[in-house]
Amino acid sequence: MSDFRSQLTQQLGQLDPQSTEYATRFVDLLLTASQQARASDVHLRPTASALDLRMRIDGVLTPMGEFPPGTAANVVTRLKVLAELLTYRTDVPQEGRIRDRQLAVEMRVSTFPTLFGEQAVVRLFGAQSRYERINDLGLPEPIADGLHRLIAETAGAILITGPAGSGKTTTLYACLRQIAENSQASRSVVTLEDPIESVLLGITQSQVNPSAGFDLATGLRSIVRQDPQVIMIGEIRDRNTAEIALQAALTGQLLLSSFHASSAAGAVSRLLDMGMEPYALRSGMLAIISQRLLRRLCDCARQTTDPADRLGLNVSNAKLPTGCPNCLGTGYVGRILIAEMLRIEQTGIPQAILARNDAQTIERIATAAGMRTQWQQAEDAVAAGLTSPAEMRRVLGFGDSQIMA
Repeated sequence: MSDFRSQLTQQLGQLDPQSTEYATRFVDLLLTASQQARASDVHLRPTASALDLRMRIDGVLTPMGEFPPGTAANVVTRLKVLAELLTYRTDVPQEGRIRDRQLAVEMRVSTFPTLFGEQAVVRLFGAQSRYERINDLGLPEPIADGLHRLIAETAGAILITGPAGSGKTTTLYACLRQIAENSQASRSVVTLEDPIESVLLGITQSQVNPSAGFDLATGLRSIVRQDPQVIMIGEIRDRNTAEIALQAALTGQLLLSSFHASSAAGAVSRLLDMGMEPYALRSGMLAIISQRLLRRLCDCARQTTDPADRLGLNVSNAKLPTGCPNCLGTGYVGRILIAEMLRIEQTGIPQAILARNDAQTIERIATAAGMRTQWQQAEDAVAAGLTSPAEMRRVLGFGDSQIMA
């Protein structure tokens, strides 16, 4: 990473901040470099005297240096022009899109007023095109096979859970593409998103607009009147949306959505805490998939024999990151997906939901019925040399397991 960072710093540092071409050339170099670095997000944060530049690479926010914002031409203003935002409004948050045909990438630009000026965050969506179908995601084979069967159902809800940045939307999009392909356009598929991150062929996509009164709950009530067979909601955020979504699943639609929870069992517990009726979860839910992304070790990784390097994990061997030009000095290239699937039909799960059992109890019952937790799969990945103990701890924490709502 140090070589990449120094090269980028040198290129950007050679630009004249007094020039009228400064912002244009800065943004062009920045967006090209972010693609080369496989970045998912670019952060431009104003300080008292400069712009602090950072890139999120394989899920980790990495500092790239501080640069002049530009005198005759401002860098953040240039991004706003490309995203077709109001350049004269610097006192309110704004959001827009950049579609760069040359870089073959689509970007979302979000601005936010701060003490020292506008902060801009650019989200790059181009990398998602690599994960177009379920089998491209890298899910464990039993979960991928189960998901193929689930999306063929005619009714019921499938939730994809995990924290922000765990690939939930990518998984949802892969499911939708698979449904459209399998059905050959014979199923009516409608989405309600906030925002739309990628255009899906053969699918009706809609984006919420709260300022116009078009929120998730309003949109979902209208969607069910559009004769859909499959509904995708970008994210369930509150009880009202959850109730309408489960009602749709109970009345003959296949529903897919994402939900913030740290485990599959934790998602059940959180939905119950939100006030969802146990019978609705038992009858309307098909499955909950909880997933995480772990950085994949580069080929330069070295084997360790020191037990302390295992960080208390239940593994007999492990590898550590080293760093080379191929991984930009980070020790990691790309990410691997770990996931767990809780099937509501599994032995003991319906009874546990009706009894309002806590997440720990539900996970124990699911594990006894055959579910492999994401913690167990992460340890398997460490033992196989796919990722490091430190990376597993960074993502999943330092407990013996992570059963939290």
